[in-house]
Amino acid sequence: MKSYLNMSSLPVQMILSFIAVVILTVAAVGIPAIWLIHEQLDRQAWSQVDQSRRAAVALYDAKTSEIKDLAVLSAQRPTLREYLEQEDRDALENYLVTLMTGAGLDLVVVCSTTDETIASTDETISVNPCSSWRDGTYQVLDTGPHPEVWLTASYPVERTGGSTAEVLVAQKLDDEFTSELLDETGIEHTIWAGGLPAATSFVTGIEQLDTLTKQSTSSGDDEGIIRSTYTFAGQPYYTLRTALTSDGIEIEVALSVAENTSTQNWLVWIMGAGILVVAMMGSTIGVFLSRRISKPLVHLADTAEVFRKGDLSSSIAVDAQVREVAQVSQALEAARIELQSTLTNLEREKAWVNHLLESIVEGIMTLDSEGRITYFSQGASRIMGWRSDDVIGSPCDDVFRLPETQKTFSESIQDIGSRRKLIVELSDGHHATLAVTRARLAPLEAGDAQTVLVFRDVSEGEIIHRILGNFLANIAHEFRTPLSAAGASIELLIDQAPDLSDTELQELLNSLHLGVLGLQTLVDNLLECASIEAGRFRVSPRSNDIAEIISIAVQTMQPLLEKYGQRLLVELPANIPVVHADARRIEQVLVNLLYNASKFGPADAEITIGVMVDQMWAKIQVADRGPGISHEQKSFVFRRIMYPDTSSDSAKVGAGLVCQWSRLS
Repeated sequence: MKSYLNMSSLPVQMILSFIAVVILTVAAVGIPAIWLIHEQLDRQAWSQVDQSRRAAVALYDAKTSEIKDLAVLSAQRPTLREYLEQEDRDALENYLVTLMTGAGLDLVVVCSTTDETIASTDETISVNPCSSWRDGTYQVLDTGPHPEVWLTASYPVERTGGSTAEVLVAQKLDDEFTSELLDETGIEHTIWAGGLPAATSFVTGIEQLDTLTKQSTSSGDDEGIIRSTYTFAGQPYYTLRTALTSDGIEIEVALSVAENTSTQNWLVWIMGAGILVVAMMGSTIGVFLSRRISKPLVHLADTAEVFRKGDLSSSIAVDAQVREVAQVSQALEAARIELQSTLTNLEREKAWVNHLLESIVEGIMTLDSEGRITYFSQGASRIMGWRSDDVIGSPCDDVFRLPETQKTFSESIQDIGSRRKLIVELSDGHHATLAVTRARLAPLEAGDAQTVLVFRDVSEGEIIHRILGNFLANIAHEFRTPLSAAGASIELLIDQAPDLSDTELQELLNSLHLGVLGLQTLVDNLLECASIEAGRFRVSPRSNDIAEIISIAVQTMQPLLEKYGQRLLVELPANIPVVHADARRIEQVLVNLLYNASKFGPADAEITIGVMVDQMWAKIQVADRGPGISHEQKSFVFRRIMYPDTSSDSAKVGAGLVCQWSRLS
């Protein structure tokens, strides 16, 4: 209890000050009296508005009955029936104008049973009243920003022969009509249709209602009456709005409460003067308190601003005479020490994490929900060649472009936890194969980051895998050709050895010997093909007789050609120049070409090998009678392991073109 009565306590000082201010204010100003007067004036005003509303509804009912009576009287006039029987439209319309003027109407129309207009006092109206206005009492005509409301009634006219017409009378509920209601009720009157003003008794006119400022609106009561207050043309009004029909036509009565507002303002001025006196008296006490409280609080605020900027080295020392302020100062000093220690530990941990991330070989990247990069590690920069500052905030599809597929990068990594290999384009335009793994982060832990990607450059492994595959394909292809030729020679020896002469046996044995030498050469060639893949292939050109090179290739393939009954025609020019070329490579190329000509050419067909000399070059060409290569596949001739589509019955299984040279030199 003693601590609560301590005069150095901030709550005690503030409570005593506020109690003194409240007592002085209540004593100086009669707030309850002002409130009672306000309520009484308010009730009287709303009561007057409600009485006016009831009177307006009664006037509308009386006007409706009057229109109906005018419709009956107009339909029963003998002159109208006479003109209608005579079908004299001009006379009928003149009579309707006279009838309309005498009855104080705005429109009189005679309608047929088929909703067609027989005669009308106004042909300019935008709708056909006979088809649109015969089903209700109140009608709305859309004429732009301010619709028109008409009060209508109709009554049938009996004609000779049993046919029936109908007289429709209407009166426009315009500003003149609402002004008459103002004269009868002494209160402003407005007609609304579809939420838009149609007519008003305000002197400023209906156009000014578009600038109406609604200040408060309460919900409707059980009778659908809406109470509201607003300021119009600088005058405050109390209004009641009630529905006249179920299709959106409403009437609103408005009572000016400017006098009530003036009275209330006068009372407010009196109360304000009293509050001012009380405030001046309370300010003396406030000055005393502010001197004791504001100075240490300002110092604490300045110290907190220094903390906000990150400087936690300055200690808090406040000489406060208020006990609570001193307690706050001590608490802030303790919090500063703890926060400084925590920040030091966090900086150490952050430095360790950054060092750990920089030492990871794999690239690490995080994405937000829209696929934009929010983190890009040092490993990712080393792999992709992009600086972290250049890609942060960019869509991942713009940074990781896939040159060999139509899919985007984000579409290719949809599966959570799966490992995908993707070929991407690096910053320098080169391509690399990345092994990408995706995981989803919890939003609370990751902030803006939603997805984390870990990727590794596996391009070297993919190259080794491809070289091994190509090397095996080379072996399968290169060994098939000489083995097929050797097999053909062995078949001849087995089947026809007793019948062969020594010369023929010698030729077959020579062919087998050449085939074995060819296999030995192919082993060397395969190793050299691998050196091509590794970029270490070398050609050793020397001066050679091209006829001798062709002769060796022909001898190697002759047994295979004889097996399929194919004839080889060699066409050499009279003067064959000495060429500067690698004989082994040229022989290998010619054997491959002759083998393909035999494989894809028909049996018992002719194969031609010839030489053409063109200035400093010698061109060797092999022609067969096979189906050839289609136009669509010619662009793939120098790609490895391609199989041209052919319908040749003699086409054998092959591994495709393995090694090729674009030029002989």
